Amino acid sequence: MSDTLDNRLDRTRSGLADFLRRRRESLSPLDVGLPIGKRRRTPGLRREEVAALAGVGITWYTWLEQGRAIKVSSTFLDNVSRVLKLDEIERRHLFLLAHQRPPAMAGQAWCELPPLVRRLLDDLTLRPSYVLNLRWDVIGWNDAAARLFGFEQRDPAERNMLWMLFADDRLNSRIVEWSVQAPQVLASFRRDFAQAPEDESMVELVDGLERISPLFKSLWNRHDVHGRCEGRRTFMIEDQGPVAFDHSSFVVDEEKHLRLVFYAEVGENEEVGMSTKTTETTGE
Repeated sequence: MSDTLDNRLDRTRSGLADFLRRRRESLSPLDVGLPIGKRRRTPGLRREEVAALAGVGITWYTWLEQGRAIKVSSTFLDNVSRVLKLDEIERRHLFLLAHQRPPAMAGQAWCELPPLVRRLLDDLTLRPSYVLNLRWDVIGWNDAAARLFGFEQRDPAERNMLWMLFADDRLNSRIVEWSVQAPQVLASFRRDFAQAPEDESMVELVDGLERISPLFKSLWNRHDVHGRCEGRRTFMIEDQGPVAFDHSSFVVDEEKHLRLVFYAEVGENEEVGMSTKTTETTGE
């Protein structure tokens, strides 16, 4: 077992060394604002140039590129990534090679719906489905969800599921046992908020809801957190009474933090809640 582990680590360090060397040699001094000079005999940057630009010791950088068994900080790797102009995928690869784990990635409230996800929504003709970004903005929905939620009748700034749930009594008053559902919903959002706590749009959303909704403020100060919301939820639907739905969410783009929320009505008549008379419901 020990020999197997040692062999695997040797291969990892060899891959790290080769990866850094190739990225360093692929850059021109002009790419990083350095003069080319006349005595440059090899292509790309020198090790000492990478170390100087990254603000790290030349010895430690050399040992890292040589694949030696050393430990470096995340800041060290981030500085090297910046100098070598690594994109997010390459940066993640560097961290996996050097640390055996991916880097912490800052969350971002992505606002553009990928075309393939748009096609997926359109294919779900009978089930209310929509896509949330990290901020819980609703950035895409199908016709069934449009009939239920009235997304198209709302101001774009209010097409945010958290806002609709806590700042719009037309919506939350129709959720059966809303007082039980609300803590679960907010505890799920806090998980996403933790991925981008410095994002201005996320902070503005929370600040605005704290001013408007005493319930939101009280629950937010409890700091409860858990995973995605899923299970069964019942709504009071006009002309129909209580209608129960099973609901869950699925990651459709991990890097952009996009999730598809899917509702399926419980009962024999799967299309009861999909009629044109139905106006709104909710989910996350």
